[in-house]
Amino acid sequence: MPDPRDLQLSSYDYPLPPECIAQAPVEPRHSARLLMVPPQREPSAEAAHGQVWDLLEQLQPGDLLVVNDTRVLKARLAVRRSGGGLSELLVLEPRGEGRWLCLARPAKRMRPGDNLTIDGTSISLKVLAEDPASGGRVVQFPSDCRDAETIEGLLNDVGEVPLPPHIERHDPSDSQRYQTRYADRPGAVAAPTAGLHFSDELLAGLQQKGVELARITLHVGLGTFRPVETEDLTALELHSEWVDVSPAVVKAVQACRGRVIAVGTTSVRALEGAAQAHGGVLKPYTGPVDLVIQPGYQFKVIQALLTNFHLPKSSLLLLVSALIGRETLLKLYAEAIERSYRFFSYGDAMWIDAAAVQPQARPPAR
Repeated sequence: MPDPRDLQLSSYDYPLPPECIAQAPVEPRHSARLLMVPPQREPSAEAAHGQVWDLLEQLQPGDLLVVNDTRVLKARLAVRRSGGGLSELLVLEPRGEGRWLCLARPAKRMRPGDNLTIDGTSISLKVLAEDPASGGRVVQFPSDCRDAETIEGLLNDVGEVPLPPHIERHDPSDSQRYQTRYADRPGAVAAPTAGLHFSDELLAGLQQKGVELARITLHVGLGTFRPVETEDLTALELHSEWVDVSPAVVKAVQACRGRVIAVGTTSVRALEGAAQAHGGVLKPYTGPVDLVIQPGYQFKVIQALLTNFHLPKSSLLLLVSALIGRETLLKLYAEAIERSYRFFSYGDAMWIDAAAVQPQARPPAR
């Protein structure tokens, strides 16, 4: 019988001491700590502890790592209102013809018709409309800023890395460290953080061992900043995110001789969302995904996961619980806190091998 508590948001809360929230990344990237979830067939087994570098031992020839190659934009802009006051925009997504949806702070100070200037420049912007769905503002940028590729140059010159609010320190190194080594396609306002652990040396070592690499794209957007507020999780709806799962990725999954391993929850959402769009069968897909993954979900594609430690009562916590079970997850999180693991974006990692996944959640045999 399913546990009814699995479908209550309050069941995914846990106490987290502030000192466990990572404020800076470790160096080198692969030296982050790694909690290895014990296999399901050994319920009395304890978690193992190491470093991300130990993935060289955990992964085998023929395994397929699926990574998210999105690139984080310097999407945080300081702007001056016409009266001289300083405000902030977080540039989120294009709305056509140089118009961009932005989060504004303070929002009440930015009304449709207001003229803005990017601080320290002569570049003019204009607030065109409010966006009720997001609480943001539609802002007119120069007309040649049509998409992420064409606005990236401007943002690189005048923007800042949009670190999440739980990171209180800012450092020039964030422009490199809050970016994966394989970041390629601009468009995200938050990093796919599990990928931050992969150094060039670790990637080279895995390739030399015979581990394959495939790249999906999911531009992490507004939903990253939205808390889950639905207590009854049967009624949960999540933000949609744009994904691209190419024919090459599908071919790599079909040809995989080992495990299909998602690097981060964004890779999970992309692969599983693409499969959902085609009746449970993975096929190439480009478009929005709003898939909810929580306990009771049977995965269609991914068999193992490398992930960070996530916020209480978050959709990411639900996703990981779907793999290993809520009680197991919360027990492991309590152990991680006791052992002073570092949480959230710049924090440590958890390795969920295929053997650690609940039998009912595992994908059908390929």
